[in-house]
Amino acid sequence: MAKWALVAHGGAGVIERDQLRPEQDAAYREAMGRVAQAGAAVLKAGGAALDAVEAAIRILEDDPLFNAGRGAVFTAEGDIELDASIMEGGRLEAGAVAGLRRTRHPISAARAVMAHSPHVFLGGEGADAFARSRGLEQVEPAFFFTERRWTALVRELQRQGLPIPARPAGAAPAALDARAALAHDEGKRGTVGVVALDTEGTVAAGTSTGGVTAKRWGRVGDSPIIGAGTYATNAAGAVSCTGAGEYFIRLAVARTICALVELKGLTLQAAADQVVQRDLTRLGGEGGVIAVAPDGQMAWSFNTSGMYRARIADGEAMVVGIYKDDP
Repeated sequence: MAKWALVAHGGAGVIERDQLRPEQDAAYREAMGRVAQAGAAVLKAGGAALDAVEAAIRILEDDPLFNAGRGAVFTAEGDIELDASIMEGGRLEAGAVAGLRRTRHPISAARAVMAHSPHVFLGGEGADAFARSRGLEQVEPAFFFTERRWTALVRELQRQGLPIPARPAGAAPAALDARAALAHDEGKRGTVGVVALDTEGTVAAGTSTGGVTAKRWGRVGDSPIIGAGTYATNAAGAVSCTGAGEYFIRLAVARTICALVELKGLTLQAAADQVVQRDLTRLGGEGGVIAVAPDGQMAWSFNTSGMYRARIADGEAMVVGIYKDDP
């Protein structure tokens, strides 16, 4: 029986020690550790990698510290549009959604697309309608509002000289948003993701995001795109990405890492480093990846100053990091 393993990320970007207050540092470390432990509990009990990925990401989507679900960044029009994808490495099954506005857990919507539709990718109102038809929890758009993300939007629109939309109806007062006030702006963008290996030897990956602050024209990044932001195959491993999505799409980062392992025989860490530290950097993109292989290898690589991350495995102590020089 294969051992289990799980790696999680909460976004990469400009995250430096002198930028986070001690209480922010502690909050992010606690959150990442809690998420990793939640996914690990599923795997320890013999659960499937897909179940562990979904359970862990749902926690991240509900935590306003992260740019996914509640805590997502705003579009230029003052809306929140959520993207997610999930993939299982045994049968190469996948599901993805983009532009959700009312579905509380986009990662569950992506899994529902995979399991209960003939499609892989749904977007916009249709994606919300499908999620609703599957009984997934729907919320008012104001549920996702956080004061800090709204302030970031206003600042970015002012920088670009664009009009500032009206404050969303039903937005919670800042005084009721204490945890969200600890959120750090990692550079307009951020993503959450989890990869897992279960005791049956199957890997899975999932990614969820609110995209980039002040995005326009229905912009979609790499997070819901299978092969770019998310990929899983039992022939190589599972990968979830975070960063400047346009570059990850152009490089098909998640699939390329798996291909280097499967076709060229690179270790998971070497493949991740080649794509992130060489290819992505050479192209001018910033971000990072997490990965796990069917043999239990775990890896992460990022070319930014920080990435919220955690890893845990059967027989190994949990490791949580934020900055470049963390373990």
